[in-house]
Amino acid sequence: MIADAIPLSFLMPGERGEIVEIRGGRGLVRRLYEMGFVPSAIVEILVSNAAGPLLVSINGTRMAIGRGIAMKIFVRRR
Repeated sequence: MIADAIPLSFLMPGERGEIVEIRGGRGLVRRLYEMGFVPSAIVEILVSNAAGPLLVSINGTRMAIGRGIAMKIFVRRR
């Protein structure tokens, strides 16, 4: 694991992170890559409520991802 990497779900609304690692099975990793979640991509948190999914912006596209999946995407704050 990268020393200063944290799960995407730990970022607050308005914060950005650079993806450094995705932990998961091949299917999940492939699906996230197809959605644009690749190493070095910048993700911005738009909405993060305590219990619901995260609304994020990546490569100019807004999308919602579940909190469990966001825990497998490790980022470095930007």
